[in-house]
Amino acid sequence: MGTARILKGKIRVLVADKEGIFRLGLRKLLAVEDDLRVVGEAENAAQTIARAEAFRPDVAFIQEEILSDSEANLILEVTKVVPHCKVVATSSSSSDESSLRHVRNGASGVILKTVDPQLFIKCARRVFQGETWVPQRQVTNMAKLLEAGPPTPPRPVDTLTQREKTIISYLMQGWRNREISTHLSISEQTVKNHLRTIYDKVGVSDRLELVLYAIHQKMELPPVQATAPPR
Repeated sequence: MGTARILKGKIRVLVADKEGIFRLGLRKLLAVEDDLRVVGEAENAAQTIARAEAFRPDVAFIQEEILSDSEANLILEVTKVVPHCKVVATSSSSSDESSLRHVRNGASGVILKTVDPQLFIKCARRVFQGETWVPQRQVTNMAKLLEAGPPTPPRPVDTLTQREKTIISYLMQGWRNREISTHLSISEQTVKNHLRTIYDKVGVSDRLELVLYAIHQKMELPPVQATAPPR
């Protein structure tokens, strides 16, 4: 209870990495942010699950090597213990194939450990808000991998309404739910309801898969008539 009171309003972060220097660096990086705090660290799969259960983080940065070492789907195991936790795989040199695998296993994002440290701050906030974080350069390649992989017949795209196609257009341009709702003069909850319906119609489970699906299917979408608000 004491920890919960102290961290009220903060995004709780768990860092799982075999390298102590990386854990220390990320802890110090996030410590200066008013809304972020590292609440636990781990250096293997077993510790990751135990720390997740003990500290109930909102976001967990888990090293790709730890994910690979685990016999079970560690991402799934963490989210079973803490359903609201968003897992981000960290990697020194993540390939398109491994990034796609992590996302399919339930990760909310993939981030390279070599990027500008400030991107870890942005990543934590974005995935906490329900967005998916993947290196921009990998999105198109991941779409090609989906095309080459085992076919998963989607539901007919012609069942999408014009409003649903419009929402996909904004999504493709990186708009957030709040920005879409403001521009279309509808509630943010209505946007979320539309997205759930779209996911069901085309047979995807999240925003990233929808974007990849739209690219793969070469969907004809209405143009976005405005520029997204500054962030």
